[in-house]
Amino acid sequence: MDFEISPEEQELVDSVESVLALECPTALVRDVAENGSTPEQPWKAARELGWAAIDLREELDGLALGFTALGLVVEAHGRHVAPGPFLATVTQFLPLVCEAGGPDALARFARPAGAGELRGALAIDHGRAASREPGTSVAARRDDDAWILEGEHSSVLDGDTADEIAVAARVDEGDGIGLFVVPQGAATARRLAALDGSRPLARLRFDGVRVEPDRVLGIPGASARSLARALERATVAAALECVGVCQTLLEMTIEHGKSRQQFGQPIGAFQAIQHKCANLFVQVEKARAIGYFALMTVAEDDPRRTLATSMAKAAASDCQRSVCEDAIQIHGGMGYTWESDVQLFVKRAKTLEAFFGTGRAHRRRIADWLEV
Repeated sequence: MDFEISPEEQELVDSVESVLALECPTALVRDVAENGSTPEQPWKAARELGWAAIDLREELDGLALGFTALGLVVEAHGRHVAPGPFLATVTQFLPLVCEAGGPDALARFARPAGAGELRGALAIDHGRAASREPGTSVAARRDDDAWILEGEHSSVLDGDTADEIAVAARVDEGDGIGLFVVPQGAATARRLAALDGSRPLARLRFDGVRVEPDRVLGIPGASARSLARALERATVAAALECVGVCQTLLEMTIEHGKSRQQFGQPIGAFQAIQHKCANLFVQVEKARAIGYFALMTVAEDDPRRTLATSMAKAAASDCQRSVCEDAIQIHGGMGYTWESDVQLFVKRAKTLEAFFGTGRAHRRRIADWLEV
């Protein structure tokens, strides 16, 4: 396993960073959070520059650069707390369609999503996403050749704005998992009051939603493996975006330590501040290293991918907890204020920690895996 970032990958990251720095300033993020505006610039860039197709196969008009390249791009999005449908569409919806969908589903959903013409979302039970048997709060029952969905999924990222929503549901046969795609409007969507206002979350209520056979992914009752593999990709992506958020938050904190004067000198000259920043640097680098390892195990379909995924999510959770707490403390009273950009990054990190299982849930999963 090669841990080195290739020159081509580094060039890709640099180009993404430069575009996001121009198209996604914190003023845009603030506007989305404060006014609920729909950000077009980041998704427009992803569409026009091919970022959405990075991990898509060539026969689906993708770039086929692999999951490693996509993970690096996701981390760059985290550094700029970029709003928009990129995370939900490219790291959640697309992997599930590609893992479980047949040729018709790939052509109908994956190809336009990779081209940026379709915005997708993934509706699952986040509270049980880290378990070996991810239960769902939506049930599916047969109705001739179709299926009827009943129940509710909460905290669905872009759930009320996506064009198509991939839904995990419980079925009373086989391994108990069925996967379906429903169009926007099929379920009753209610926008939630989210901690991170730049990331729209919705509660989706399925009241007898009928899903025709051409919208069923794989075989209901035989889809647990496809869901697990797709969730590993989504979880690693969330962990790496969190690392990117923490990296910028650390840089902001260090810069504040250099400029904030107290007792006639920068507060960064005080040993207590230096120790905190050094510890935060170690936390970020550790989370990044583990995240990259997980990224590569998934990209290479290494047998350790399941364990590495949980390690990455747990490390990212530890990292955001330390970085967010100390960043606010070092910034002092201004760290709590709306005027400070610190709050934008803290809220994004806290939201990412809750996606696809918390750090505690993934530690429990690691312990079960290792049988300790």
